Amino acid sequence: NSLDLNNVNCLVCAGNTTMLHLLLGVDPAHIRKQPYVPTANFLPVVRSNEAGININPRGLLYCVPSVASYVGGDTTAGVLSSGIFKNEQLNILIDIGTNGEIVLGNKEFLVACAASAGPAFEGSGVSAGMRASSGAIQKIKINRQGDVDYATIGDAKPCGICGSGYIELLSSMLFSGIIDKSGKFLLAGKRIRQTENGKAFVVVFKENSASGKDILITEADIENLKRSKAAIYAASAILVRHLGLEFSQIKRIYIAGGFGTFLDMEKAISIGLLPDLDRSKFVFIGNSSLAGAKDILLSEQAQHWAETIARTVTNFELSVEPGYMEEYGLALFFPHTDLTKFPTVKF
Repeated sequence: NSLDLNNVNCLVCAGNTTMLHLLLGVDPAHIRKQPYVPTANFLPVVRSNEAGININPRGLLYCVPSVASYVGGDTTAGVLSSGIFKNEQLNILIDIGTNGEIVLGNKEFLVACAASAGPAFEGSGVSAGMRASSGAIQKIKINRQGDVDYATIGDAKPCGICGSGYIELLSSMLFSGIIDKSGKFLLAGKRIRQTENGKAFVVVFKENSASGKDILITEADIENLKRSKAAIYAASAILVRHLGLEFSQIKRIYIAGGFGTFLDMEKAISIGLLPDLDRSKFVFIGNSSLAGAKDILLSEQAQHWAETIARTVTNFELSVEPGYMEEYGLALFFPHTDLTKFPTVKF
């Protein structure tokens, strides 16, 4: 890269509250202790070299302000880039990641919550998981005979599966009858084998993979993915219900996350990750945190909006919400225990 770091004069960082504390050397201990109050939500602009970032010695580092312990500057940046804070009608932003953040509202109010979803949809904690980069399987289709068709990012030789690939894989396994609604394997065959993590399905045989090893999805992987999707759905459902609303009253649902170039909403609904609504309501906006940080870097007005958003968003703490764990338990099936919530999904 020919970029001279000495020519970089300013950085904007949009991260979760813990990351921002660690970056600036601020004590994060109280984030995980009741009443879950961070040392600061608004962190001062500092010289970047004070944070160990070697750009121009007089370069500045701006951290996007957070809302609460588990609703960080990445969410603030996401709300900014999605534009939901300016809309007349009700919208939801769902940022699918290790800490799944959901923000509901319009220009009159914004309420946010965070669910501990785990890193499965970000490519961690699952045996073949990887980030959305070259060689990651992001599209998968399995027919009734168990034949697998897939596409990778950059059309490179497959080396793992990213979040959108796992969503498509689960959906295809359900529709082709390989697994049941609880995630257990129903079939035997050349692609099903026994591993130390239970049964597994071979997505790509070793002779066709970049690593020379089989790319698998195991029962343990399916369990992790199921828990992640249940946490995201339950958080969304509880937040909507807490405000006395129905999903049908939401105009747009913006989906953010590091899924790569696309996310198939139909498949995400079929596994119960997203509510079963008119597909035209869903908009995939990719890495909304990065987009918001870029806006702030380039615009003083965007910085002002971000600070206003961080001050005005109301935090809804799921950990003390009695109905959350019940809703989470009901969502631990594909797509859900209550199939009336998913009337268009038929396996």
